[in-house]
Amino acid sequence: MPSDVLEAPARAHPLWKPRRLLITPSAFGWPQGEAMAERAAALGAEVVRLKADRLSGLPDTYRDAKTTMAVVVASPSRRKPQPIPPSADWRFDLAEGCPAHCSYCYLAGSLAGPPIIRAYANLPEILAALPPLLGQGAVTSRNAARAAEGTTYEGSCYTDPLGIEHITVSLAETIRFFGDWEAEAQLRFTTKYDGIGPLLDLPHHRRTRIRFSVNARAAERFEGGAPRVRNRLHAMRQAALAGYRIGLTVAPILNLPDWREAYNALLADCATALQGAADPDLTVELITHRFTEGSREVLQGWYPGSGLEMDPEQRSRKLTKFGSAKYVFPKALMADLRRELEAGVARHLPSARVLYFT
Repeated sequence: MPSDVLEAPARAHPLWKPRRLLITPSAFGWPQGEAMAERAAALGAEVVRLKADRLSGLPDTYRDAKTTMAVVVASPSRRKPQPIPPSADWRFDLAEGCPAHCSYCYLAGSLAGPPIIRAYANLPEILAALPPLLGQGAVTSRNAARAAEGTTYEGSCYTDPLGIEHITVSLAETIRFFGDWEAEAQLRFTTKYDGIGPLLDLPHHRRTRIRFSVNARAAERFEGGAPRVRNRLHAMRQAALAGYRIGLTVAPILNLPDWREAYNALLADCATALQGAADPDLTVELITHRFTEGSREVLQGWYPGSGLEMDPEQRSRKLTKFGSAKYVFPKALMADLRRELEAGVARHLPSARVLYFT
């Protein structure tokens, strides 16, 4: 096992700094929105106070879009939690968009328009929509195998909330909300980022599961702008030692030339990183790489030289429950991946629960 897993990274990953922050009048009327604008300005961002609530002046190019943040108010339809199997009972959104430049990004086919980050200022209204759904989900609320998790709420479906937390502080407020909520409820979010420090001393009361998105180290070349895997493992160790429940999101699993050895090494590193953590209540989600025609077109436009395999001829075409098509690995390879990854989890992380393989 590499000895560097237990050592603090020599270089911290830099905080993301937007070049421009657009804020609508309604968002500025919320204390959270005004504070976001002030924090972005302190980082050197140009703050533009829009005259109307409709976003205008959005950048045309990918580069400019990825350095732009818009602070807006989530509409009633945006505030309505939605089911999100197989991950959790309910999904709610703190923001949309991500500052990283992953050439496999699933958001490329999920969010319309330029890839700016939209952060929501009306966090109290977003959180107020969660308690009425307690016990009403279908993934953990009514599933005997996962009932111990209580009603689960996913806060990172369309964003990486930790990657922008130094501007929004929405994640810390949400963790406090769940910590104060004396109910069988659990916040879940996934992150590729490592800026975990401000969250470590929060009164989370173990009602938050931080799921770290990790991959074989050979996959780092497809994860531009994201912290190195070593940084993420160090952040995971810090969170586990602070008493948070921990999750591993191994995604996307790629058909690397030496994928068996690469993912075995990853799982061994994860085990090393969790040494000494009293009770991480570890869960594992195994997600293979897939794409749609739409996401493939967008991603190849954004990252023309990435080298990521997205050849429909090498994949199996599969229809989703919504009738759209996605391209996944062939059946035999999927079976091999599942067998090897699940065996690796059992070998290196025997107390972990594999929630699903997809």
